[in-house]
Amino acid sequence: MCGIFGFAINKRSQFTADGARKTISELFHLSESRGKEAAGVSAIEGDKIEVLKSALSATDFLKTAEYQGLLNRATSGAFGTAMTATPINPLTVVGHSRLVTTGSQDLHCNNQPVIASGLVGVHNGIVVNHEQIWPRFPAIKREFEVDTEVILRLLALFRDQSGSLIEATRKTFEVIEGATTVAVLFADLDVLLLATNNGSLYQGFDESGSSMVFASERYILETLAGKPDVSAAMGAIRISHLKPRMACILNLAEMSPTYFQLDGKGSGEPLLKGFTKRRDIVDLPEPEVRGSAQKHLAGVGLSTRPDQQTQDHLRRVADKYPYDTSFADSLRRCTKCILPETMPFIEFDTEGVCNYCQNYIPIIDLGRDALLELAGQYRRTDGRPDCVVGISGGRDSLYGLHYVKQVLGLNPVAYTYDWGMVTDLARRNSSRICGKLGIEHILVSADISKKRSFIRKNVQAWLKRPVLGTIPLFMAGDKQYFYYLLQVKKQLGVDLTFLCENMLERTDFKTGYANVTPFNKNRHYFNKLTFMRKVKLGWYYAREAMLNPAYLNDSLLDSLFAYSCFYIIDRSYVNVYNYFPWTEEEVVGTIIRDYGFELAPDCPSTWRIGDGTAAFYNYIYHTVTGFTEHDTFRSNQIREGQMTRDEALRLVRLENEPRFEAMDWYFKVINLGLDVEQVADIIHRIPKRLRKNEANPRALSA
Repeated sequence: MCGIFGFAINKRSQFTADGARKTISELFHLSESRGKEAAGVSAIEGDKIEVLKSALSATDFLKTAEYQGLLNRATSGAFGTAMTATPINPLTVVGHSRLVTTGSQDLHCNNQPVIASGLVGVHNGIVVNHEQIWPRFPAIKREFEVDTEVILRLLALFRDQSGSLIEATRKTFEVIEGATTVAVLFADLDVLLLATNNGSLYQGFDESGSSMVFASERYILETLAGKPDVSAAMGAIRISHLKPRMACILNLAEMSPTYFQLDGKGSGEPLLKGFTKRRDIVDLPEPEVRGSAQKHLAGVGLSTRPDQQTQDHLRRVADKYPYDTSFADSLRRCTKCILPETMPFIEFDTEGVCNYCQNYIPIIDLGRDALLELAGQYRRTDGRPDCVVGISGGRDSLYGLHYVKQVLGLNPVAYTYDWGMVTDLARRNSSRICGKLGIEHILVSADISKKRSFIRKNVQAWLKRPVLGTIPLFMAGDKQYFYYLLQVKKQLGVDLTFLCENMLERTDFKTGYANVTPFNKNRHYFNKLTFMRKVKLGWYYAREAMLNPAYLNDSLLDSLFAYSCFYIIDRSYVNVYNYFPWTEEEVVGTIIRDYGFELAPDCPSTWRIGDGTAAFYNYIYHTVTGFTEHDTFRSNQIREGQMTRDEALRLVRLENEPRFEAMDWYFKVINLGLDVEQVADIIHRIPKRLRKNEANPRALSA
């Protein structure tokens, strides 16, 4: 989830002081794509370990005088005040570029590197059971919010008990759950510990074994290897993958690695050189924010319940706007499915059956055997990745990842684009499956603070002119997913991409309210529009921007880029659900039973719970139109024979209940400046939508 990296050389290294500084900073820059909400670094300087961290992006962090000071002190210790051509002492630096998951970045102690029990560690991933671990081990005391702390406390505890760092590492990884990769320095040992249960770590050694770099992705090291200072000092870097459930203890003086498996097999204990005097760990003051640099505002995770004041406020909102289905119940609905008369372009025949049912093309899957045969064409035997699987942290993509790994027998890399609305719940569920299956997870992080500011401006614009057709602009920021997917695929050198799109989840009504008729001929891809439909949609948004100039804000270029990513660039991929039928029992049952898929506390459904925007837009749709995307999904299940109409009506009555807690989270993380009640007041002033013949309904079959 985050980017961790490191640089270690001994006295035999060919690095110069300037080359070392440039290489460390380059590792920071290359790792920033994995997290931009905080940054930090630790460096061994003789008899101390200095730690510097702040809620700044890596780019801004590197500009601080404090970072430059730490780097100069570290290199002076290694190369001497005269800055000799080659080092006279070892140099070890470990860094972190953070995507905030557990623990607010506003609290200094939560940012990384984390200091605990004489250890300094950086961590990529999420320990999903950290809250349950603390009471199990009363000998360790919690001081921070961040989940990384429990890893360091357990390592120290188990090492004290066993006298073995290998045994301590194994026991720690037996206790924790969720994808976890760590790099740890010790006050009393001259070693660096690297360990991973999902393989998100790569090492690079020079030919002489005197210099080592590591990072969260192979591509980072491959790019680094091409830098002149690196190639001059290291020659041809030998890049190796620290595979899932593997660890390495690196002797920093000799640069000699000892590898062992986390499941209990492998090398014996290396000779660990201690110190007569422990190194001091110095937690430096945070850098001062200067110039255009900005600290990132804290995010809020859905796994944390609102405080008492917020809960009281949400109860008042629920009392003011109780869940009322009278409008939805008054609507004429299809006698076969449950679509109401407020659905765009809907018509009913004499028997009350809607044209969506009449024109529905049943899903014909291509067969599991065909998918297995396809996988066989790309399967590799050298241990390298053979495919990318896009995951959001939701049920469909996580089951797809399970299927690709466990059933197809491929070696996938999971990919996520975090645009600021991927909830903590989604991240935790992704961590669960990647940790359990040992799957490398590449997460490309947007500038989340900036993305959330774009969302805020578009929501504020919508509230000034609340029309249904522009609601999709709230989600425009996630469409760069497809652009970065192509980048990741290229970086990994793979030709096969899997997405996991449940074709029952089509939500054509969202563009329907922009007066764009759905295109039903291509049943194998989501949101495939003809050229003229794309033009019509673009014109609708342009017209709305002219009618509501608030949309002409600094998010405009981002929205245009999103439109091109979604409707213009190549989106060729294999959809796993084209090969076998999606059934709720198989998908949801598997991820809950096998991986402990976590549910949202405020929603009975397993759909959209990892999407921070869904609660808001579904509240709008239900209030104004009497239905939501749950109604369209259940209607498709009816058409596929997976559900009766009565059961669908019963379920949507539950699923369409307001999720005020999730809405509160959404408005706070985008810093909207309005609370749930104020926004609900605006929504309830919108006239209820009446059925309109906005286009020829026969166009549905076009």
